[in-house]
Amino acid sequence: MARPAQSNEQDAFWQVQTSAYTRHFSSSPEHNNRQNLLGLERNEASGWLYGAATFRNSFDQQSVYAYAGKRFESADYPVYAKLSGGLLYGYKGQYRNKIPLNHFGVAPAFIPGVGVRLGAVSVEVVLLGASAAMANVGLRF
Repeated sequence: MARPAQSNEQDAFWQVQTSAYTRHFSSSPEHNNRQNLLGLERNEASGWLYGAATFRNSFDQQSVYAYAGKRFESADYPVYAKLSGGLLYGYKGQYRNKIPLNHFGVAPAFIPGVGVRLGAVSVEVVLLGASAAMANVGLRF
């Protein structure tokens, strides 16, 4: 008996995220630990993903990260790893040189993360270069 064709579309999802906690590795009175991140991400059934997020950077400047990447799901546990890369906009003025390769306020960025799924909710910790770690909470739909 032949199995019915399965649609991978059921495995694809959208996710909206917000930042819950940020910790800079070096303490500075200049650092903003409230990023107010709001992101929207599309995860394809293949594991590829793309999205964008707006947030307040470490120096309280409104910033945007547009990216693509790959999600690696565990076959046995509700955990995953993720790597995204894209363009980061928003480090300007006196803070322009706080991120490498920043030209005209735009710089390349690569952000690794690990997360856990709890039904439609996910909790993810991402590494922001050598500067900080951020915990995000997401809702998939």
